[in-house]
Amino acid sequence: MKKWFNKLMTMFSGNSIYKKEYNKELQRFEALFNYASIGILVTNQQGQIILINDFALRQFGYEREELVGGYVEQLLPQHFRKRHVGHRNHYNHHPQSRPMGIGLDLFAVRKDGTEFPVEISLSQYEHEEGSFVIAYINNITERKKAEEKIERLNNELEHKISERTQQLTNALEQLEHSKQEVMTALDKEKELSELKSRFVSMASHEFRTPLSTILSSAFLVNQYTTEADQAKRSKHIQRIISSVTLLTEVLNDFLSVGKIEEGGVQVRSSTFDIEQHINITIQELQDIVREGQQIVYEHQGPASVHLDPSLLKHILLNLLGNAIKFSGIHTVIKVHTEHTGNSVILKVRDSGIGISQEDQQHLFERFFRGANVSNIQGTGLGLHIVSRYAELMNGNITCESALNEGTTFIVTFQQL
Repeated sequence: MKKWFNKLMTMFSGNSIYKKEYNKELQRFEALFNYASIGILVTNQQGQIILINDFALRQFGYEREELVGGYVEQLLPQHFRKRHVGHRNHYNHHPQSRPMGIGLDLFAVRKDGTEFPVEISLSQYEHEEGSFVIAYINNITERKKAEEKIERLNNELEHKISERTQQLTNALEQLEHSKQEVMTALDKEKELSELKSRFVSMASHEFRTPLSTILSSAFLVNQYTTEADQAKRSKHIQRIISSVTLLTEVLNDFLSVGKIEEGGVQVRSSTFDIEQHINITIQELQDIVREGQQIVYEHQGPASVHLDPSLLKHILLNLLGNAIKFSGIHTVIKVHTEHTGNSVILKVRDSGIGISQEDQQHLFERFFRGANVSNIQGTGLGLHIVSRYAELMNGNITCESALNEGTTFIVTFQQL
């Protein structure tokens, strides 16, 4: 370090004022370097350590003469040293300042071989003797311990919440009372071009009503304390269950759309028996079918298909959920699949309220809801999600419908 200032000393050796200023600057620099509360080291382009401060020496447990002149890889875990040489060479060819805390999990190794997590900030400078890199090294062991503790506490809290939720669900399942509709009609949707405003309006409405229902029902349940009030308590508990279920559905729709828009949905195709897969999915919906409703399924062609079974299940659950919701009691919902060799076709037909020709033009747009479903709960996101899932699996969806004559959705997937 001093040899850089020695050159200045030589230039101004005949001037006592400059000499005195030089000594002051040197002392200041040494104090800044050696008394810094963060590890600092300087390397040349070959990765050799030419300067290291006292704080860094204490961090790594070395004496100065053990590191100066050696390579910086000495301070890295053994399994990473060879790879780091390539990173170092790349940095020398494309130097740039890199601040701390950019999301990299980095580790350093002490003289005794123990590893510890670090944050490293790099900067590069040119000097007449060559190019040099300054590394600022911060030991973040305590921070990592705190983060791990917080994560552990969060996991424990989530586990407790899950247990309490399951306990509540088990208790409510014992109550054999009919469900009551709790959702009111959605406010009139704004213009399609105002997508952001529509999202805010939709989210606000969908959350406020069930939350208000939960709050009021919880208050009323607390007021009914006698055995004679059991029926009233049961009614309000059922309203709470319905509201929580609706909130979950709304959240799932919003999260699914966000994940799709961010490119976070990955297609994981595999070969499976579609007939068995469809039958299992239909069984899962038996608890929500309306009085007297039946779901009839048939398949044609080879049962073995190559698709993403999870996305296919989401598509079928959405289409069947709509068919159940928009069809009357004692109606038949038909599911048909066909494997033609080049494609797999899924059809879901109901005998419900149908969709007008005008509404069919906007059916797969976000937040769109038909003019004849204003009194039936929903976010207007389900069919948009279905269409996007179909696109991800190299498919498309079409609709055949007329008012009061039922609806058929046809999803076609290409088999490559």
